[in-house]
Amino acid sequence: MVMSLLLALLEDMLLAAVPALGFAMVFNVPVKALRYCALLGAIGHGTRMLLIHYGMNIEWASLLAAILIGVIGIHWSRWLLAHPKVFTVAAVIPMFPGISAYSAMVAAVEISHLGYSDALMAILVTQFLKAGFIVGALSIGLSLPGLWLYRKRPGV
Repeated sequence: MVMSLLLALLEDMLLAAVPALGFAMVFNVPVKALRYCALLGAIGHGTRMLLIHYGMNIEWASLLAAILIGVIGIHWSRWLLAHPKVFTVAAVIPMFPGISAYSAMVAAVEISHLGYSDALMAILVTQFLKAGFIVGALSIGLSLPGLWLYRKRPGV
């Protein structure tokens, strides 16, 4: 049981590192930072997978994983003397909700082509809201660490 979870986690992290690295290359990230983008993408996606495995829904797991990516990205940016977005933007892309967005679009096209049905509309709304909440969680989670760590005045 534990071994299969670890193997699934390793596979998930390796497969998440590939698009993180690819998007980092598309965004012209410096060569010395590419490995950190891939590693951060793997850490974020692996964290989200573990949170989902232990019962958290995907929206909250995405928020917490994005916060972790943001905190690590800020720490690495100070260490490697680069802007945090160099590491974090490419790292969060593997967590974007492609399947939910695709399912919502397929339902919208089917409604347009076949006509309205309650089942298709339920799929459209459910998948669209799921994708929207995940994207919102990723963007808020990525920006919160910067707001917390770069705050100039006390919170109280």
